[in-house]
Amino acid sequence: MFNWMISVLSYLIFGVNTGFGGSADTRTHEHQELQLILIRELHYGILASSSPTTGPDDGENTARLASPSPLPPAGPAVLEMPKAWVRAAILIRINSLVSSYSGVRPVVVERLRDLVNFNITPRIPLRGSISASGDLSPLSYLSGAIQGKTTITVWNNGHEGSLGSLTAAEALATHNLTPVTLGPKEGLAIVNGTAISAAAAAIAIHEAHQLAVLSQVMTAMSVEALRGTDESFDPLFAELRPHPGQREASRNILRFLAGSNLLCRNQERDDVLRQDRYSIRTAAQWLGPALEDLVLAHQQVTIELNSVTDNPLIDSARNKSLHGGNFQARAITSAMEKTRQAVQTISRMLFTQCTEIINPSTSQGLPPNLVADEPSTSFVMKAVDLMVAALHSELGFLANPVGSHVQTAEMGNQALNSLALISARYTHTALDVLSQLAAAHLLALCQALDLRAMMHYFVQSLMPEFFEETKSILDALGVREGLSFERHVADLWALFLTCLDQTTRMDSEQRFKAMVKSLQPALIEIAHSAQPNRDTISLILTWSEHLATSCLEIFNHSREAYFTHRDATPYLGSASKRLYTYIRYTLKVPFLRLRSLRTPRYDGPESEVIESGNEGGNTTGSYITKIYEAIRSGDLYMPSMDCLREVSLCSESS
Repeated sequence: MFNWMISVLSYLIFGVNTGFGGSADTRTHEHQELQLILIRELHYGILASSSPTTGPDDGENTARLASPSPLPPAGPAVLEMPKAWVRAAILIRINSLVSSYSGVRPVVVERLRDLVNFNITPRIPLRGSISASGDLSPLSYLSGAIQGKTTITVWNNGHEGSLGSLTAAEALATHNLTPVTLGPKEGLAIVNGTAISAAAAAIAIHEAHQLAVLSQVMTAMSVEALRGTDESFDPLFAELRPHPGQREASRNILRFLAGSNLLCRNQERDDVLRQDRYSIRTAAQWLGPALEDLVLAHQQVTIELNSVTDNPLIDSARNKSLHGGNFQARAITSAMEKTRQAVQTISRMLFTQCTEIINPSTSQGLPPNLVADEPSTSFVMKAVDLMVAALHSELGFLANPVGSHVQTAEMGNQALNSLALISARYTHTALDVLSQLAAAHLLALCQALDLRAMMHYFVQSLMPEFFEETKSILDALGVREGLSFERHVADLWALFLTCLDQTTRMDSEQRFKAMVKSLQPALIEIAHSAQPNRDTISLILTWSEHLATSCLEIFNHSREAYFTHRDATPYLGSASKRLYTYIRYTLKVPFLRLRSLRTPRYDGPESEVIESGNEGGNTTGSYITKIYEAIRSGDLYMPSMDCLREVSLCSESS
């Protein structure tokens, strides 16, 4: 094919013997020089300098450097593409070039392959591409690298060193690689494509899929934390409204809830909602369209990865060069816009679940701010409530389309340009923000699940004492043993549990006094229906004081015992158990109390800690950071994908 290219140089072929873009009306016989000029002039991006620019080492300069300088208005800007994007782009460009429709010699492909095999990663500016005639400038740095240009800097062997410490010429020489001298069209063939945008998009869609699975596991955890029901995920709903995304989400969440002891089914109490709130009840219907968007985005990106995105195309079978627009990356823009919309959709659901869990008005009996201590002196998740609001608001902004901001460029030639790389970049930003929100929500979820388990432990510990005390007061009030006697005991216990959910805002001592006091009218009514006794009020007051004291003692003991041997797993569904275990035991993020967040105090610089409970002085934010880092590294996706794998195995066996 390359020989055919040489043989037809007498014909006009764009970028071979013509100018580029809006300058394609120019002609040249300097075919090889034209490629060098193209690559050289596309190196226009901003990268951090290898070292600060300093003047002569004279007294004036020394004095200037020694004098105080104003703080910069912002932190260091991110100017460079992640190495993962660059390496992925090299592979994608190779995949396009080996199709034999680009008119390049094998050596070009081989040297690009060498960049990957020898871990030579060109430093590419993050900004500056409109992704119209492909990602021209970013891809020019790949071309400069295989030419061994001294103006192109690279990372090599994973040792970054100082910025700009290794040139492409040095890197090729280190590995005994001969620089490539570009022939006709070869420079254009490297830069005229969507590889950079497609690389960033492929990595983004992979991350989005992982977060979508995690969000379904977190929804199951939220159902348990809110004492919801699995009724909302009954297969009948998806059978009657068979959207594939809804069907998938409903099936997954229902399976994730298997084995849970925290679910409440067929609620008949007058004081609770008969059905769950929308954040969990309609989760499958809410997530379903987002999952479908991600599937379509995945298909678009996959097609792009396996396409020829060059121009002109060289059809050697017909001895023709075809001029067209396969470099236009609008398909990637479309995929990334859908992905960011899906990210914002997931964010809205997780944000709502999180705030409902933290808010005692909606949490079905959890304490305000998910405190394990007294509500008057602890507000552990209040800041998390603020944090998730900020993050979700940012995602609402990031969900706006990028592709609607197209500007005419390059002498009016590129009047339609996809902005695909910009869209992919903002998608990565959105995924990072969603990861932060998910980390905060996971901290709140594990805290809520521990509180549920702790209260279960307390209730089980209190029940024998409560029943004994209640039977004794009924006996003292003259209520005879029998069916009505047992019914009275059960009714008072049910009323006590209702009051337990309604008094979470109160400190423990006042709480149990108020709860027992709320039982007094029922006891008086029971006493009046039995044998009237002039000591009724006195007996009830004495009983109330004694029971309130017993409740407080048992609660304090149960709380301390649970905090020492905390483990919510016996109560959790299959998916919650995996995530809870990972966060509590692998990441060592604890059940938070005041003392686990207290700053350690030291008696002198070399002495031991004299007030601790918080090794290393962790904060709520540092625990969220642990979870966030596990998400970004991919480690936390392992247990969530195990949950999904379990669903698949169950589906295959059924």
